[in-house]
Amino acid sequence: MIYVIATTPMKPENREDFIKGHKACTVETRKEKGCLAYDGHVSVNDPNLYVVVERWETRDDLNAHARAPHMKVWREYSAQMKTAPTVIEIISDGKVEKL
Repeated sequence: MIYVIATTPMKPENREDFIKGHKACTVETRKEKGCLAYDGHVSVNDPNLYVVVERWETRDDLNAHARAPHMKVWREYSAQMKTAPTVIEIISDGKVEKL
């Protein structure tokens, strides 16, 4: 099993559009093979930090998710709404990878 925590700092003026756009991405992601859980939340400590918590059956499923057409659309749509790149942590078999 693979866990992913992705954090994205949002521009305050784009916060609502970012969240709305991610909800559409979430609907498509949950249909993907191997997706066990995929949820986005605003941080309780920072209203401009968006946190996505994911759970995948395998690393191959996660890799396929990264290549999914809706993810390409999401990356293009959200690019201008961030104050910095998304930080992704992948947790599997007791090890943590930071991308």
